Parts: sequence; C-alpha cells; structure tokens
Amino acid sequence: MRRFICANTACAVRTFVEQVNGLTRRRVRSTDGLLRMLTAIALALAGRAGTRLAAVLGVLTSPSSLLRLVRALPDPPQRLVAVLGVDDFAIKRGHHYGTVLIDCETGQVIDLLVGRDAAPLASWLAAHPTPQVICRDRASAYAEAARTSAPDAVQVADRFHLWANLATAVERCVARHKACLHEPAANTPAEQQPPSLTETPEPSGAMAQRRREHHKLVHDLIAQGAGLRQIARHLGWGRHTVQRYARATTWQEMVVGQKPRPSRLDPFKPHVLRRISEGCLNAITLHREVTAQGFTGSYGIVRAFMEQHHTTPDLTSVTKPPSVRQVTGWICRHPDNLTSRDTGQLRAILDRPELATSAELVRSFAAMLTGLHGDRLNDWITAARQTGLPGMTGFATGLTSDLAADTAGLTLPHSSGPVEGNVNRIKMIKRQMYGRAGFDLLRKRVLLAA
Repeated sequence: MRRFICANTACAVRTFVEQVNGLTRRRVRSTDGLLRMLTAIALALAGRAGTRLAAVLGVLTSPSSLLRLVRALPDPPQRLVAVLGVDDFAIKRGHHYGTVLIDCETGQVIDLLVGRDAAPLASWLAAHPTPQVICRDRASAYAEAARTSAPDAVQVADRFHLWANLATAVERCVARHKACLHEPAANTPAEQQPPSLTETPEPSGAMAQRRREHHKLVHDLIAQGAGLRQIARHLGWGRHTVQRYARATTWQEMVVGQKPRPSRLDPFKPHVLRRISEGCLNAITLHREVTAQGFTGSYGIVRAFMEQHHTTPDLTSVTKPPSVRQVTGWICRHPDNLTSRDTGQLRAILDRPELATSAELVRSFAAMLTGLHGDRLNDWITAARQTGLPGMTGFATGLTSDLAADTAGLTLPHSSGPVEGNVNRIKMIKRQMYGRAGFDLLRKRVLLAA
C-alpha cells in the first residue's frame, strides 16, 4: 500500500497510509475478517471458552479482548412489535431479577430490563410504540405496568400459568379430602393365616433344590437295579455320598442344617417362642430377658432365631393408597394418557362426590382452555364458587381479579410459550459466563447472539 508523508510541519500527523475497503481500518491492528470471526466467537462462547476456541483456530487473544468486542457492538435496531411477551428471569436467584421482552410473533428478544417490578416495564412502554397485545403471566406488577403505560393494549394471561394454578387448587382440594383416598383393609382369609411357631419351615434355596434332584436321581437308579458302586462310578461321586442319599428316606434329611447343632439358646427357646406367640417381637427385649435367666450368648443369636420363627406379614396383598400428588396428576391429566390401572383407581376415588365434582370442573376448564372458549369463563367461575370446595373456590375468586386478561388468554391464540423458551436460553448464556459478567454483557449476548 502507498504511504503519504505530510510536508506541513505544524501537522500532528506525519504519515498517512492508504486503506483497503473491507480489509483494513485506521488504527486497527486486525483485519475486518478477523474481527468478525472473533466477535462471532465472543458472542457464542464469551471470554474464556472463546479464547480456547480461538487458540485452536490459530488466533491468540485474551478473554478481555473478546468481551470488549461484544460490548462495542451496537444494539439491534428497534422495530415495531405487535405482540409483546413479558416474563421475569433470575440474574442472581433469590436476590436480583430482570425482565425479558419478546416479540411473540418472531420469537426474537427485544430488550432486557433490570428488575421485575412495574417501573422498568412502564418506562419501556412509555418510550416505545405501544404493542397491540401483551402476553404475560399472572403477576400483578406486569399487569399494573401495562394498564399504566399501555391502556389500549389487550393483556393476555398465559394458559400454562392458568393450568398450573388450577392444578395447585386441585391439589389443595384433594389434600383436604385425603381420608377418601384410603381404602378399607381386606380381611385375611383363614387359609392365609401365618403358620404355627412350632412348624418347621420347608427348606428352600439353590442347595435344597440340588439335594432334591440328587436324591431323586439316586433312588431312581436304585429302583432300576443299579448297585451303589455302579451308581458312584456312573455319576462320578464318592461311594459314601451315594450311600448317604440311598439311606435318606426323604431329600430333606440331606439338607445341611436340617439336624440342628447345639446352641447356647437351646435351654431358653421355649421362653422365646412363648414370648413371640404373645406378640413380643423386639429382639432387644427378648435378649435382655434370656440374659437375666442365664443366657451368655450375643444379641445376634436371639435375633436370628426370631427371624427364623417369626413370619412377617405379606404386604403384597395390601394396596397402598395413592398419594395426593398422584391423584392430582390423574385428575389433571388427559384420560387417554392414563394407564388402565390408574384409570381404575381414579374411578374408585371419584365415587366420592367432592372429588368427582372437582374432576368435572377440571374437565370443563380443560375443554375451555384447549378449545379457546373464553366466553364460558364466567359460567365456570360461578359453578366453581357454588361447589364450596377448598382450593377451587379460591382459584375461581382469583380469576375474577384479572378477568379480562384471563378471558383473553382463553380466547386468543397468543401465549407466553416463546417467552419461556427464551428464558431458558438466558439461563444457559448466564451460566456459561459463570455469573462473573455484568448485566450489560449479558444483555448484549442475549440480544445479538443467534
């Protein structure tokens, strides 16, 4: 490139270098293409992660340089928004919150505001063209800001939040009638009574199965006329092993432990069995009693004997009552999405008139929500209030405090779905910066990152 020298001695600049359009600029040590690449990396990955990727691409830069490139970018041009979505997000959960504004028709983020009260949103609405529709949750702060700065805009309450509030009301109603969820315990049939404590339990397990098979095999060969030595050679067993199986009348005699070995607890077993039959099932208490009578063994011996002779009740036949959360999910879920078992349990629970009434209210509200029949909301509120059910009446009363927005939410096709999706995106970008960047950098990345 050509370099020009100024002959004027009073001029502060001595040389001028010719620039290439689209490639170089004055007082910049990087080409425009390199700056565009680094800016794109910084928008996507921020400082440290962007530095690592740039190093892989052969460009050495620092996290601060990348962040300066992002902060130097201009804000996107403001455009008219017909349907505005508003929601809050956490800058630092539990301490600081912000407000995100979305164009619900395109899904693009319009702006990020500090705070989630009415003042920031009211100021933004006063400084920008008023949208025709404002989609929001049921928070009173955003409703107040919209009424103050955009009185002509139609406020639309989000249907998801309406359904979530209804589910909370149903859960309160089910919790109030929790006693209705418990079914009467079935009587134990006579043939299912626990065996006597004096009965010897049948041997079980893999070893018992092998003893049964080996005993049958030896006796079948003996019945065919084979001798003991011939059976031992044929099976590859010892002669004395075959002899023991042949002498045993039943296979139970071959099970190890069938002939009990002497124990320190033998003199005290009658007392332990008697106490078990009386209903004492505490091994610590029984160990203390037999120790007072002269037993010198450990607590484990007493407990093992109790577990051997105490039959635990069969709890598989006892039906566990469903929880409040389960019943709430069954009532609020579409009937086609329930299993046959859940449908049967729900049908038994809805035999109670209180829960049946709440289920009918949920079904009618769901039909109104999915079919966008907001004109039925007043009739539904009247019916819910007349039932007097806990939770449902409170939800119906809450609908009347924001009736216009709730009716619009159940009538118009607009919702806060795009807003919730962008809130999740903001969380991802915020966590990617490890919480160390300021709000200005977060705003730039949310507004400019693709």
